[in-house]
Amino acid sequence: MATTTDQKALKTEIAGIEIQIKELQHRLEDAKARLAQSEAAAQVVAASRPSSFEEQMALIKVNLQEVLNPEIIEAALKKDEPLKIYWGTATTGRPHCGYFVPVLKIAQFLQAGCRVKILLADIHGFLDNLKAPIELVKFRAEYYRFVITALLHAVNVSTDKLEFVLGSSFELKPDYFMDLLRLASITSEHDAKRAGAEVVKQTENAPLSGLLYPLMQALDEQYLDVDVQFGGVDQRKIFALAKDVLPKIGYKERAHLMNPMVPGLQGGKMSSSDPDSKVDLLDTAELVKKKLKKSFAPPKQVEENGLLSFVEYVLLPASALKHKTQKFIVERREGEPLVYTEIAQVHKDYRDDVLTPQLLKPAITDALIELLNPIQAEFQASAEWKEIETKAYPPPPAEKKKEKKKKDKGTFHPKAKVEAKPDGTVQGADKAEVDVGKDGGAQAIEKLGLEDKKD
Repeated sequence: MATTTDQKALKTEIAGIEIQIKELQHRLEDAKARLAQSEAAAQVVAASRPSSFEEQMALIKVNLQEVLNPEIIEAALKKDEPLKIYWGTATTGRPHCGYFVPVLKIAQFLQAGCRVKILLADIHGFLDNLKAPIELVKFRAEYYRFVITALLHAVNVSTDKLEFVLGSSFELKPDYFMDLLRLASITSEHDAKRAGAEVVKQTENAPLSGLLYPLMQALDEQYLDVDVQFGGVDQRKIFALAKDVLPKIGYKERAHLMNPMVPGLQGGKMSSSDPDSKVDLLDTAELVKKKLKKSFAPPKQVEENGLLSFVEYVLLPASALKHKTQKFIVERREGEPLVYTEIAQVHKDYRDDVLTPQLLKPAITDALIELLNPIQAEFQASAEWKEIETKAYPPPPAEKKKEKKKKDKGTFHPKAKVEAKPDGTVQGADKAEVDVGKDGGAQAIEKLGLEDKKD
């Protein structure tokens, strides 16, 4: 016959199993929802996939600032094989809304039928002036994988032809390292430093790691087995270096695609290190509104206007992917809403002050919050993602409060343990040593021997 202790143990065991079943049911429902989302996205992509070479090229080139060696892309597409493209990102600071720009371009590559490899460049993140401690870079790489996947899910893009590659999975192997030494032997310090000038942090007494960074980025093209490398226009000098040095060690030249650099909310480059210049992907709706309200948007000024660039390179292409129609809507208190399908009309109305900063900011705010909602929902539903976020970006330790030292006001000397009172008397352990006494100091004067001195 079971004892009371046995019954309690069995009840505890059953309760634990029931909790596990509930967790498994939740995970099952989440997996089913993600599968349905992926299948729907795949159908959208299949329906919108370009049917001709010209349409493929147009989709690949749209919204790019520059293309190097387009003939390499054309030759690869004419082989009736998927064009292989890679984009690398150093896993350092927290990804922000600026990541929509390259990720939406990647979405267009996928829509054009390309195979895309995303390099989670953990080794590069460590080499770039030690931006990320080596202990954290792998956690951050995993965090980036979650973020980029969620960004693509948010615009209904299938990730079936997307592959994530961790840099350290091949960059630490002997063959790669030997090729890196071969590149180092034919590249001058001047050329390596110049190539990384706009990407690698520049300091007065720079570490040698900054010179290896551009050589590795060039070599990654070979080891990832791609036709094209994609990146921001700030990468141009590294791309030029790759075109020059890879053939010298027996490897083929690749094409390069460059998207423009989108200004931050305060003008200038959007940066993870400047919280006012960007919106974090996990920022609350209230925080998004606050940041955009303070953003830099001078009336009638189109150049270096980060908000207009965000409409051009994020909101318009995102709406095309989500709803099959490129559209940006600006609500007005009086009159019909302003509906834009092309950025040229947005720029014209902004110059003419038809579209004012007061109208533009809330419209972008609403569109951005709508874009962020599915990303944040995916984050909240994933215990694994939340755990990785804590490991990748641990909160800073709480600052110790400074203890206020009690001031001993009124002491005659720092070492004297006495305190002067308003009536002229003193109190404290050393009172006898400094007190002149009730007789007004007669005894003290007597000790000086003044009475013995005669005129």
